[in-house]
Amino acid sequence: MKVLLLSDNHGYWDKGILKHVDWADEVWHAGDWLNLALHNEIFKLGKPIRGVFGNVDGTDVKGWYALHNRFTIDGLKFWMTHIGGRPGKYNPKILPMLLKNPPDVFICGHSHILSVKKDKQLNLMYMNPGACGLHGFHLVRTAIRFQIMEGQLTNLEIVEWDKKSSNFDL
Repeated sequence: MKVLLLSDNHGYWDKGILKHVDWADEVWHAGDWLNLALHNEIFKLGKPIRGVFGNVDGTDVKGWYALHNRFTIDGLKFWMTHIGGRPGKYNPKILPMLLKNPPDVFICGHSHILSVKKDKQLNLMYMNPGACGLHGFHLVRTAIRFQIMEGQLTNLEIVEWDKKSSNFDL
């Protein structure tokens, strides 16, 4: 299964994002959609979407997505939430749940900082795709592409777009 992991588009989408949506079997979004514009574009392409709502999302987005999304694919347990923190500094509301029932892969957004790392203390993979939108302090728009094969994350790739570029087909 090929997965495109996005977060923090804040209402923005373009052909560069949709190119990678087209590549994916599923699109995952770690919150701060702002509205359903990107959701609708992904839906038009016929791609399944897994996601959560973020702190800037209204009732339209909350009508489609929950605060937390736990699921299992090919034996791997995933947990996605928007404000999860990071290894060593997890959100205090999240940490007790992480300790009690840790996933294999913990996905969050919110920070606009791309990060993929192994949390050796909790024995999980931490993933934050950064931000694929224009709003925020980040200078480069980012996303993550990967595959799930035989219970493993493989072929992980970072997708980058210059925030100031007018070439949306990158």
